[in-house]
Amino acid sequence: MTPERAFSIPMRTRFRGVTAREGALVRGAAGWGEFSPFAEYGPAECARWWAACHEAAETGWPDPVRAWVPVNVTVPAVGPDQAARIVAEAGCGTAKVKVAETGQSAAEDVDRVSAVRDAMGPHGRVRIDANGAWDADTAVRMLGELDRFDLEYAEQPCATLAELARVRRRVGIPVAADESIRRAEDPLRVSAAGAADIVVLKVQPLGGVRAAMRVAQECGLPVVVSSAVETSVGLAAGVALAAALPELPYACGLATMHLLTADVCAEPLLPVDGQLPVRVPDVDEQRLRAVEIAPDGWRERAAAARAQWRRQADPVGE
Repeated sequence: MTPERAFSIPMRTRFRGVTAREGALVRGAAGWGEFSPFAEYGPAECARWWAACHEAAETGWPDPVRAWVPVNVTVPAVGPDQAARIVAEAGCGTAKVKVAETGQSAAEDVDRVSAVRDAMGPHGRVRIDANGAWDADTAVRMLGELDRFDLEYAEQPCATLAELARVRRRVGIPVAADESIRRAEDPLRVSAAGAADIVVLKVQPLGGVRAAMRVAQECGLPVVVSSAVETSVGLAAGVALAAALPELPYACGLATMHLLTADVCAEPLLPVDGQLPVRVPDVDEQRLRAVEIAPDGWRERAAAARAQWRRQADPVGE
């Protein structure tokens, strides 16, 4: 199984330093899979992304226990007026606001979160995501300042487990771990270190729906399922995970199609009344051709990831 098609889709707004989302699509016995690790990831990390792609294309996913998945709107590091518009147009009951963007000030973060809180109203839920950009002292200070906006939780305020644990002891806002889960050799260390109240699980970085379900079960913490800003093919795997979990106490970060200017599916996975339907979208040939790029580089990345994945699955045989 090798990548058949590769794509590059521009982002509507710069997001985590990325201006275009690229990846490859694979078709197998069970349908389409997406392989779209970020550019800085090497074969060891990419092996999990390949495992998730292989599962989607060749095995399929566990049966769902719900037909719809509640989702949050994701607000990039934009100005307050644009942030308010994004929230108003999304129609979701929960918003996740990006903060700590390189080159932006703390005041800009406060203004953005304030605008989102106003747009959401007193009953809407607001969470923030710093992508590990703050040190512990900065996180404590900023969370103290943002606490007046009644935050649901703060996602990855610091980069390390030790810092997360320290912040968690010093603030009243629940702490969620994202990068500490998806980029860790042992995702379960977060729970053991007392570093988080909530874990954010993403299917591709964890190696597939079933692998993510095992992490959810073994860590013993509430789960938020989130995307890695994929096409609808990749998003469908996240929806499958959220649909199969026994409990889903939080809205999921899977409504990210609005961050891309195009999709590869005729019916993109877009929220309806703050929820995503549990379904497998079909790739549309015309839409895929519009964003298609030469696959050679992605085939090389996939080959290296696949070799690493096989070594991890059968270390004795290697």
